[in-house]
Amino acid sequence: MRKQQKGFTLIELLVVIAIIGILATIVMVSLNTARGKAGNAAVKADLKTIMTQSEMVYDDGSGSYAAVCANATIAKALDAASQAGAGNTTSDVCNNQAASWAASSPLKSTEGTYTHWCVDSAGNNKGETATLAAATYVCP
Repeated sequence: MRKQQKGFTLIELLVVIAIIGILATIVMVSLNTARGKAGNAAVKADLKTIMTQSEMVYDDGSGSYAAVCANATIAKALDAASQAGAGNTTSDVCNNQAASWAASSPLKSTEGTYTHWCVDSAGNNKGETATLAAATYVCP
């Protein structure tokens, strides 16, 4: 009579490793999606902060938006939005004049066709397909 060996065969071990690899890949894809959505939420929150802060600048500036983009708090919020989105501060845009202003920052991951988020003095808070053009004071 032969003794039965205890343990796994090489084939069984390889199958288990393959299954673990497939499951790990699925989990990583899900985490990347969640990471992108979290980055987009951070961009939107930072730009919403700019909307609130710009009204304070307007009140302090005797009814003018001319100093919005130069305001330190707004500049920090716009930089934070760019860091959360594109990962650098060179891709944000802020345009202002006495009567209006607009700011745009890239999203971390594409939402439909939107690659950027834009806010302005007219109350727009929406996604855009491209960055804000120079001398544009309303989100297109």
